[in-house]
Amino acid sequence: MTERSVAPRARTTSAVAQERLRVLLVEDDEGDAFLVRELLTEAEAPFDLAVATTLREAKTKMRGVQCILLDLGLPDAEGIDGLRKLLAVAGSAAVCVLTGRSDEHLGVAAVAEGAQDYLVKGQVDGVLLTRSLRYAVERKRADENAQRLREVELRQAESARLERGLLPQPLMSTEAVQVHTFYRSGRAMGLLGGDFFDVVQIGDDRLHVIVGDVCGHGVDEAALGVELRVAWRALVLAGVPEDQVLGSLEQVLMSERRAREVFATVASVVLDIPGNRATVRLAGHPPPVLLSGGRVQPVDARPGIVLGVRPKPAPPTELELAGDDWSLLMYTDGLIEGHTGVGAERLDVNGLCSLLDGPVARGVPLPALPAWLVGQAEQANGGPLADDVAMLLISRGGGR
Repeated sequence: MTERSVAPRARTTSAVAQERLRVLLVEDDEGDAFLVRELLTEAEAPFDLAVATTLREAKTKMRGVQCILLDLGLPDAEGIDGLRKLLAVAGSAAVCVLTGRSDEHLGVAAVAEGAQDYLVKGQVDGVLLTRSLRYAVERKRADENAQRLREVELRQAESARLERGLLPQPLMSTEAVQVHTFYRSGRAMGLLGGDFFDVVQIGDDRLHVIVGDVCGHGVDEAALGVELRVAWRALVLAGVPEDQVLGSLEQVLMSERRAREVFATVASVVLDIPGNRATVRLAGHPPPVLLSGGRVQPVDARPGIVLGVRPKPAPPTELELAGDDWSLLMYTDGLIEGHTGVGAERLDVNGLCSLLDGPVARGVPLPALPAWLVGQAEQANGGPLADDVAMLLISRGGGR
């Protein structure tokens, strides 16, 4: 007697613990509809059952329904065609076919069309019906989650292809100098950040180079960085005078930015290849580092203010490049803002020069030098750098 009193309470507790589902039965036979209701009641299923006698009526009762039980012999929807019509409007609700037609081929066809299960009237009891409905709902949710995950993966792959396509290829033909590039976004799961760079050769004797950094780390900043890079390339190729290029670039920035407080820093170099000299312009950007004659030192360039704050031309600095063995390293501040492991001290420009002046750095091949520098900065930082990093290493001869 005790066992009999305990068992029903255990079943009730289990039923209460389960999610209560809303089920819509689309059935025109009152007797069959009554039988389904009795089977669910007998199994103490935590379901709220609604009934529609036609497909038209079912369409008006689908709000909030998790599962639909469909008879394949409705007055306004017959067989697989009726199932297709229901699936077209079922949304996230699972669909189970419940019919008196014990036709295995029809059941397979129903599942192939998108039904979660196929049940035959008279061959199911309350427990089996309850289990089938609940499993159908879980399968539908699993299918939707898998579909959403697939869509996310496709979007991520598409974004990655797009971002890779937006990274520039140096537009140059000269063999007198070599350019080695490095780019890494500080944005999680992103290939492109607000930093940008580009290289364009004009004629046989002039090489235009730029490295820039849009403040911020989001996709808006990444998009603005691409716009500025493309605008800079267009200005250079159009033959805009060198002293007007950054001013025109600032106009683009101010018209395209999402907020007035957005600004960008820029370092630009125009290299006179046969003259072995360069014109450097800085707009709030850290100076390039020159490797020449066995020495490493920052270029003593006149600083200008960032783009987007107060339009003012960045002052030019003329740089003589002695000899035929030198390198000019241009970079964004993400490289030098990492900590050095000593309190709040950061790598900064002097720390970067010290790295480049060390015996280990002198043995690193020039093409690998930018990536090596990032590795050293991360080692000193005790982990990955938080900001974007863009680098250009322009080298002539032995590069040192």
